[in-house]
Amino acid sequence: MPTVAHPPTHEHSPIHKPLNRWYAVHARDLPWRQPGTTPWAILLSEVMSQQTPVARVIPLWRAWLERWPDMRELAEAPTADVLRAWDNLGYPRRALRLKECAQVGVHKYGGELPSTVGELESLPGIGNYTARAVASFAFGQAVPVVDTNVRRVQTRLVRGEFLQSPARASDLAAVADLMPWVDEDPALMKRGYRNPTQDPTLRDDAQLMTQALMELGALVCTARKPRCEECPLTAHCRWFAEGKPMPSEKDRQAAARKVQKFEGTDRQVRGKVMALLRASERAVVTPGEVDAVWPDKVQLKRVIESLLADGLMRQTEGGYQFPR
Repeated sequence: MPTVAHPPTHEHSPIHKPLNRWYAVHARDLPWRQPGTTPWAILLSEVMSQQTPVARVIPLWRAWLERWPDMRELAEAPTADVLRAWDNLGYPRRALRLKECAQVGVHKYGGELPSTVGELESLPGIGNYTARAVASFAFGQAVPVVDTNVRRVQTRLVRGEFLQSPARASDLAAVADLMPWVDEDPALMKRGYRNPTQDPTLRDDAQLMTQALMELGALVCTARKPRCEECPLTAHCRWFAEGKPMPSEKDRQAAARKVQKFEGTDRQVRGKVMALLRASERAVVTPGEVDAVWPDKVQLKRVIESLLADGLMRQTEGGYQFPR
């Protein structure tokens, strides 16, 4: 298997030092970054934060941990309580998968969250990004973690392109090439990637860098209006060096088509039905109450069928209710 040099795919000097110095000053004071936060609490924050603003996540994250502080508690919780506690976070199937994750974690790992990317990915509802984020943030592993923000930073920094490219198999290796150290990582090893660095002091720098890259994309290297004057990496950035070229109109239109609308979609109707179930003081809501949620009855019927199929509600003799 060939050896891949590291990190010369990025022609400039290492970025981890200025990036980590910036992060030490500008990182948001998020509760799950506090010392002593458990791996389970960090996993919960990652799942809740997917496609959801942090401001909405924080109070619900705290409420969940007060009610179910570990996976054993959540594994035994009534499903209806779990769905009500999910509140307005959206994509409520994530709540069901979290409970399944807790149940498998108790059965397979004795109630302790596993630490490797592969083991984490084996848990229900835990994909590649979440597994890597937890391995890095909760267990201190120096592995590349790629989300939308990181991909955008890497694309501008190395490729000089304003718009982020779609996710590709090479994303992990591309981000790893920016890091001064990478732990043994099966996904990279399969691609022939090797990290010859032997200085262990760089490992902690690399682990911190994964979080700093995300923060830079969230706060400075933003999707629409990057604030290059505040960026610690302008001296290393190809997009900045090339005069910050903007995408063509064709590329702009293609990107706009990829943005998912919300108004009038099945997702909006699903949210309204779920909100009705959460708000009801009775165990069962009547068909008439559900019928009043949305005027398009064909669409409403389709949504109800999808919620039943997803296990997010059940039909009873008197109407509909959350699963028990």
